[in-house]
Amino acid sequence: MLEMHTPALVQPPTTGNVTDILERIVAKNPQHPLARIPEGTEWLTVTATQFHNLVKSVAKGLIADGISTGDRVAIFSRTRYEWTVADFAIWYAGGIPVPIYETSSPEQVKWIMSDANVVATFFEASRTTYAYKDIAASVPQMTRSYVFAENAFNELTAKGANISDADLEKRRTHNSPEDPATIIYTSGTTGQPKGCVLTHSNMFAEVDNLVEGIPEIFKAKDASTLIFLPLAHVFGRLIQVAMIRGQVTIGHCPNPVSLLRDLESFKPSFLLAVPRVFEKVFNGAGAKAHAASPVKGKIFDKAAATAIAYSEALDHGRPGIGLTISHKLYDALVYKKLRNAMGGRVTHAISGGASLGARLGHFYRGLGLMVLEGYGLTETTAGTTLNVPSALKIGSVGQPVFGTSIKIASDGEVLINGPHVFKGYWNNELATKEAFTQDGWFHSGDIGELDEDGFLRITGRKKEIIVTAGGKNVAPAVLEDRLRSHPIISQCVVVGDSRPYIGALITLDQEALPTILAANGIAEAPIEKLVDDPAIRALVQTAVNNANEAISLSEAIKKFKILPIDLTIDNGYLTPKMSIRRHVVTSDFANEIDGLYK
Repeated sequence: MLEMHTPALVQPPTTGNVTDILERIVAKNPQHPLARIPEGTEWLTVTATQFHNLVKSVAKGLIADGISTGDRVAIFSRTRYEWTVADFAIWYAGGIPVPIYETSSPEQVKWIMSDANVVATFFEASRTTYAYKDIAASVPQMTRSYVFAENAFNELTAKGANISDADLEKRRTHNSPEDPATIIYTSGTTGQPKGCVLTHSNMFAEVDNLVEGIPEIFKAKDASTLIFLPLAHVFGRLIQVAMIRGQVTIGHCPNPVSLLRDLESFKPSFLLAVPRVFEKVFNGAGAKAHAASPVKGKIFDKAAATAIAYSEALDHGRPGIGLTISHKLYDALVYKKLRNAMGGRVTHAISGGASLGARLGHFYRGLGLMVLEGYGLTETTAGTTLNVPSALKIGSVGQPVFGTSIKIASDGEVLINGPHVFKGYWNNELATKEAFTQDGWFHSGDIGELDEDGFLRITGRKKEIIVTAGGKNVAPAVLEDRLRSHPIISQCVVVGDSRPYIGALITLDQEALPTILAANGIAEAPIEKLVDDPAIRALVQTAVNNANEAISLSEAIKKFKILPIDLTIDNGYLTPKMSIRRHVVTSDFANEIDGLYK
C-alpha cells in the first residue's frame, strides 16, 4: 500500500482557541480534579476551578506587566505543575508560549530568544537562569523574568489586581483557530533549531480526535497520568492539553530520580514515555533478578518469554491452555510486581520518539500494559500515526491518526497531510517552502512503508542513510534500536558512510553496570578499564550478533568501539528527546571511527 487515510472523528472548530478547553471544563465540571501536586508524601488535589482561577490571576499579571497580544513568552523549566499554569496563562493573556528545554546551552537559548523575539521568560529557579545570564546582553528585548521557585505567581497576581475580568476575556478570546498557539523549536540534530509554528487549529485537530478515538484512556474511570517527559517537547505538551481536554487528572514528575517512587504513590492509569524508559524498566528488572540468584534469573527469563508468547498468541486467535496456565503463574511471580512498580493501575501507555520494537511491545502487553506505539514530529503536532486498542499491530507505529493521510513517495519517504500539520517555520520562508511538496504534502524526512492494512513502519531517516564504499544503503536505526534494547548498552551510533563495512560506537549503561558485573562474575573497575575487558566485550558482542540477525550480511556491524563515556543530553550528544546528535558524535569521535577501519 502506498497511501492511507483515516477519517476525522471531530472536525477542528472554526472559532475560538485552546483556552476554550479549560472554559468548558470549568462550566460543566468545576470540581473536576484537574491536577495533583506533591505535598510531602501526599498528592494535593487541584480542582478545575482552582487551576482556572490561578491561570486567570497569572494572566492578568502578564497583561499588567506589558505583555501584548501576540508577544512571545518563553517557559524555561523542567516538567512541573507551574509549567502547565504558565502555558495556559500566556494563552489567556493572548501571548504565544515558546518552550525552552531546561538543558539548553547558552548558545541555544540565545538563538531561540533572538529568533522568536522573546520578551519575557518563566524560569524554574535561579539555577536555570545561568544559561540565560551568559547571553542576556545579546537579547535586550527580553526584559521580564518570572521565577517559579521565587513566588512568581504571587507577584504576578499582585501586579494584575487592577486588570478587570472583561479586559482578560477580551485578551483570551482574541486569537482564532488559525493564529499561532505556540512556537516549538526542533531539537537541532543538525544546524540551528527551526521554530515550528503550531496553530490553535493544529492542536484542536490532534487533541479532539485523540480524546474521542481512545476512550480506553481518556474516558476510563478515575483516569490519571504522571507526566515526566519534557513539556518543552511537542509529545509531552500535546498530551498535557489532551489530558485536560479529556478530563484526565495530571501529575508532574520533574526529577527522574524520584520517578519510581512517584509512580508508586500517584498510581496513574496511563503513561506517556519514550522507548528508552520501557527498555530501562525491562532491562533493570531482568538484571536485578539475575543478580539476586540464578534461579530468580531463570524465572524472569521464562516469565518474559511467556509474556511475549502470550501476546503473540492474542494476534492469532487465543492462547492455548498450557500457555494460559503458565501466564497466570508468572503473573503472580513476576508481572504483578512490575505493574505494582508502576503504581498498580496502569493499563495503557503511549510510546513515541523512537522505535519500541515488537519484542518489548509483546512483553508489556503480555504483563498487562498495552503500549500504543506512535510516530510523529514537531511539525505534525506530535502524533501522525498511532496504534489504538481497536486497531493494534505490535511492531508498527500504527495507522494514520484520525483525519490524517500518509503517502509513501517513490524514494520511500513518508509524506504527511492533515489538519494537524504545522503552519510553517518562524522567520524562515525558504525552509517552509522546502518542507512541502508542490501539492501540499509535508516531507517527513523519514523512510517507511505501509503494509496491506495501512499500518506504518519507519525503517530509517532519509538524511541518515549510510552508503558504504560498496554502494550498499544501510538504515542505522534498525541496528541501533536493537542494540539499545540490550541491558548492557546505553547508546549506539552506527557508522560506515563511504567506508568498506559497517562499524559502531557503543556506550555502556553505567546505571545497570554494577548489577550486570555481579551477575556475570566480572570484577568492578573504572569504566576506562571495563571498556577493554574481554568479558564486557563478549557481552557487547552478543548484543551485536543479535542486532545483526535483523539485516543482511553486507549491512552487519563488523567492528565496534566501546567509548569510556556515555552519550547524554548534558554532554550535548543527545537532543532533549533522546535522539542522537549524529554530526556531533562523528566529529568528536573521528579518531575512534577511523580506528575501526585500520
